[in-house]
Amino acid sequence: MKREYQDAGGSSGAADMGSCKDKVMAAAAGEEEEVDELLAALGYKVRSSDMADVAQKLEQLEMAMGMGGVSAPGAADDGFVSHLATDTVHYNPSDLSSWVESMLSELNAPPPPLPPAPPAHRHASTSSTVTGGGGSGYFDHPAAVDSSSSTYTLRPIPLPLVAPADPSADSAREPKRMRTGGGSTSSSSSSSSSLGGGASRGSVVETAPPATQASTAANAPPVPVVMVDTQEAGIRLVHALLACAEAVQQENFAAADALVKQIPTLAASQGGAMRKVAAYFGEALARRVYRFRPAPDSSLLDAAFADLLHAHFYESCPYLKFAHFTANQAILEAFAGCRRVHVVDFDIKQGMQWPALLQALALRPGGPPSFRLTGVGPPQPDETDALQQVGWKLAQFAHTIRVDFQYRGLVAATLADLEPFMLQPESEQDANDEPEVIAVNSVFELHRLLAQPGALEKVLGTVQAVRPRIVTVVEQEANHNSGKFLDRFTESLHYYSTMFDSLEGGSSGQSELSPPAAGCGTDQVMSEVYLGRQICNVVACEGAERTERHETLGQWRNRLGRAGFEPVHLGSNAYKQASTLLALFAGGDGYRVEEKDGCLTLAWHTRPLITTSAWRVAAA
Repeated sequence: MKREYQDAGGSSGAADMGSCKDKVMAAAAGEEEEVDELLAALGYKVRSSDMADVAQKLEQLEMAMGMGGVSAPGAADDGFVSHLATDTVHYNPSDLSSWVESMLSELNAPPPPLPPAPPAHRHASTSSTVTGGGGSGYFDHPAAVDSSSSTYTLRPIPLPLVAPADPSADSAREPKRMRTGGGSTSSSSSSSSSLGGGASRGSVVETAPPATQASTAANAPPVPVVMVDTQEAGIRLVHALLACAEAVQQENFAAADALVKQIPTLAASQGGAMRKVAAYFGEALARRVYRFRPAPDSSLLDAAFADLLHAHFYESCPYLKFAHFTANQAILEAFAGCRRVHVVDFDIKQGMQWPALLQALALRPGGPPSFRLTGVGPPQPDETDALQQVGWKLAQFAHTIRVDFQYRGLVAATLADLEPFMLQPESEQDANDEPEVIAVNSVFELHRLLAQPGALEKVLGTVQAVRPRIVTVVEQEANHNSGKFLDRFTESLHYYSTMFDSLEGGSSGQSELSPPAAGCGTDQVMSEVYLGRQICNVVACEGAERTERHETLGQWRNRLGRAGFEPVHLGSNAYKQASTLLALFAGGDGYRVEEKDGCLTLAWHTRPLITTSAWRVAAA
């Protein structure tokens, strides 16, 4: 896409300028024209019909400031430009035309005429083509062009900007006319159709040389001008996120405010997972900077929405399926040969984990055992018994596969409210009956207890008191509980970037566990919202409100070891079946199952994301 501007004198230039003004007024009287896409990518709002006027102002501004730079030392113009460069700083203006007018009025002097082209040097036109985003992003003249000559380029204004503090009346301007590539006079710029269907990363806006040079232009190479580079913008985006987090840690909220405002623009230049995860982290940083904490789920609608997000996350990616499958396999092996079994689920939600275990027990040689399930869940805002509804559904399923099933729901605002007698086996009806074997299951729940001092120790003490045969624990493989905000932010940025990458990569392969439907895209979007709520909690919240305090397997090993538990090796059978599960889910591409110290870890390529471990009460 090319835009060229040429100085012209006499009545022809005045007539062309009048035509430009007529079109601008006609556009203002009708519907508003579209903003120029190339300048909009840099954050400037300039209508296509205003391009000639903006270019004229920029040439006058550059000429006026250039004359000040070449005047004698101590001259008034030089001192005034120096004053502009040091005393007044404005951030990137969205209205480029108004900003240039204010600069011209601050200089308070009419622009000098364009200098004539040197007779001994004739250059080709400097209008350039759209180039890819592989350059450095700087505006470099070729060796044959003197930057102080009459060849000008329309440059994006760097950050931070130098601008006047008190704009006054607009200064006089010489009439100009814009010359298009075809040589005809026009008052509007060429269309943006030369972007090549969006394949190019960069865009170019330049002015043409004076008529004395354009008429003799020959074979000099064009000047490529890269205005948008997605790779460079991606690096700047990460730097802006980390710099903003560092400013928050240092409680420099003025700097954090300036940085957090740049993040949406930089994120918009990216695509795919990078844009999405940056948007969520930008929102979380903004909430922390402006002290607008997310409200906890306190209404019936909030609770229903949280359950909906959880269900979509279950369907769209294998993380919850992997967690349920590996935990069930460990419980199934622990229940081998037992006739009466009891599972305590620390967060039963919709009970999606247990039909698979009931079915596996029903197929066990010798017949299924008597199965009792205790489901723990939070109180409902409308005081309905949602846990009982889950129990009815599971009881119906158990009846169809002929499994003796009992269910009890425990409502608890926090797991720390549980007492050992609530989880104890029922009193034996017959002294000859086999004692009940207990398993305790926790999927993404123990890390929430770290927000309450002493809560984890109390819960682990309650679990130890009921003497379970096995305790299954599934947690995120990340350290989001660091005392330093910047460390926590950096770790969470890497972790959730990988999670979003896996959602993007997993969506390309059709799951064999879910029927192909148009809802696959909805599942992914809702899963991103599910993860975005976690990001917001990790970054924006503190104290008891920050419940997403994920820790690594090594940290959980230390905590559980101090509480009197020892690890149970999950075995190779669970590893093989988990690998088969992932192959069915997304063709086995990207996801990896790894065995680490007797535990199973699900990774996206080389980054571990969640870990399943099994524990039992250590021998005295």
